[in-house]
Amino acid sequence: MSISLSSLILLPIWISMAHIQQGGPDEKEKTTALKDLLSRIDLDELMKKDEPPLDFPDTLEGFEYAFNEKGQLRHIKTGEPFVFNYREDLHRWNQKRYEALGEIITKYVYELLEKDCNLKKISIPVDATESEPKSFIFMSEDALTNPQKLMVLIHGSGVVRAGQWARRLIINEDLDSGTQIPFIKRAMDEGYGVIVLNPNENYIEVEKPKIHVQSSSDSSDEPAEKRERKDRVSKETKKRRDFYEKYRNPQREKEMMQLYIRENGSPEEHAVYVWDHFIAQSAAENVFFVAHSYGGLAFVELMIQREADVKSKVTAVALTDSVHNVWHQEAGKTIREWMRESLCTLQDSVKY
Repeated sequence: MSISLSSLILLPIWISMAHIQQGGPDEKEKTTALKDLLSRIDLDELMKKDEPPLDFPDTLEGFEYAFNEKGQLRHIKTGEPFVFNYREDLHRWNQKRYEALGEIITKYVYELLEKDCNLKKISIPVDATESEPKSFIFMSEDALTNPQKLMVLIHGSGVVRAGQWARRLIINEDLDSGTQIPFIKRAMDEGYGVIVLNPNENYIEVEKPKIHVQSSSDSSDEPAEKRERKDRVSKETKKRRDFYEKYRNPQREKEMMQLYIRENGSPEEHAVYVWDHFIAQSAAENVFFVAHSYGGLAFVELMIQREADVKSKVTAVALTDSVHNVWHQEAGKTIREWMRESLCTLQDSVKY
């Protein structure tokens, strides 16, 4: 039987508590103190010390997986579907591995949008400088010039990106179930221009810069003895901080910060931005939306902010499992009336 490092660390405390609980009432205070100590111990953090390195492949081949002719993700050697619990009793490590695979699949879907669906990747904001954070959407060649029909696709919240409905379905079912590709291909076959939004790409992550604290002895007129004492305290504080950081972050994961993309810092902002700079400028007489989950909420917010324009250009909207709420979003009566006429939803519980 294997015993984890975290169990070995906690074992003496559990034994001490067992002995104390067998004593009389005088031992209650000690029991309370030990319970308080246990409550302060972060077991998730302790478990990190038992983990293998968070070092994962950056290609499907590296993971030894590939999509077969049916669009199913299968192990190259065994032919088996993806296994989440690759290592027993290491849920956090398995989750990190799953997330790493998911990032590869996101890039794979982007490639399919360009190569399989012949969509163009368009950078936004359209007037972005070279150095500022950017996002992108995908469009068919005729998205802005098709005089008749334009299809706009909006996915839901979470880790999914342009071209995806659900990462879990891509990994566990197939590409047709989890991506927007069947919708895109059918729309193009039937003469629609297509725009694929990317509402979750709201920021880029960069490594947080390290803050260098200037030593007090460098710029102080204090007496030498006082400066030495302060420096000694500062060094001891740094030593404790470094020790804690080694405990808290044993795998040396980078501290990241988020730089938001101008005018695209949320799904709602993104929908309005793409409307103003692309959809509203398109030649299509009839615009159709398909929005899933949080994408439905983003569409309603677009409707609230651009009501007249949307009414004049959008012919119909299809929502799947939408989480919008016209009352909480404070959609006016005229919007609700238009939605009753022009919106189709797969949720029977939605009321207007």
